[in-house]
Amino acid sequence: MAKNYRAELTGVFGDPVDDNPTGVVEEAAFQEKGLNYRYLTIKVLPEDLEDAMKSVRIFGMKGINLTMPHKVKVLSYLDELSEAAEIIGAVNTVINRDGKLYGENTDGKGFVTALEESGTDLKDKVVTILGAGGAARAIAVECALRGAKQITIINRSEERGAELAKLLNEKTDCPARYLKWTSAMEIPGDTQILINATSAGFSPNVKEKPDIAYDTVTASMCVCDVVFNPAETVFLAEAAKRGAKTVNGLGMLVRQAALNFTLWTGEEAPLDIMTEALKKEF
Repeated sequence: MAKNYRAELTGVFGDPVDDNPTGVVEEAAFQEKGLNYRYLTIKVLPEDLEDAMKSVRIFGMKGINLTMPHKVKVLSYLDELSEAAEIIGAVNTVINRDGKLYGENTDGKGFVTALEESGTDLKDKVVTILGAGGAARAIAVECALRGAKQITIINRSEERGAELAKLLNEKTDCPARYLKWTSAMEIPGDTQILINATSAGFSPNVKEKPDIAYDTVTASMCVCDVVFNPAETVFLAEAAKRGAKTVNGLGMLVRQAALNFTLWTGEEAPLDIMTEALKKEF
């Protein structure tokens, strides 16, 4: 039997993209599973995205990740979207199914999976989200689709915050509201799950933390951070001091990568191997 030297291709398109660690995580999983797959980290300028997406079909790639600034523009080049991706209006993962490009958003799914695996169920929970950017949008939609009771969006820009709350009210069954983020913002007392979906605290600005009144964070809350570098942020440390359960951003990133792995390969992802590979990068 002739030996097959052709590797199945996956990867990420972005600009900038040089510091994206996903390739290390996916390559570790491919190796662990003995799969002849490769993950390519590819710089794609905005004006070249259409040609880049054509290459996914031309090269017969299994799929591709999209990072900034392509998550919205890529919608024009896809054949089908998942329910969540359609509501969010952004895609971070594409799966090539016999030449048809299917768009998914695993940002929110990765977060929700990590949260549920930590022992916190979203069903009928009151959720407060700090921020209204891409990560907040994906997480908010997934929380709503998983049965959250109510979602509060806290954001400095009223336009973005109110728009996200409106989206949730119109496209999901979960009621949502927007609160203007003011200095030392008080967290609503009925909050059960508090999520920092901003970049505050991300390396190298490791001493930064969201500007909230930390004495309004209580032991009854589950407090989560999307920041994964460092894994234990000042935000989470402040919450832990008050007895709150905490969930860091590493789990979200690994489970997002694991979902991508399964979508592309059809196999269960080796979570432990992927987690260790990511930890070695920081």
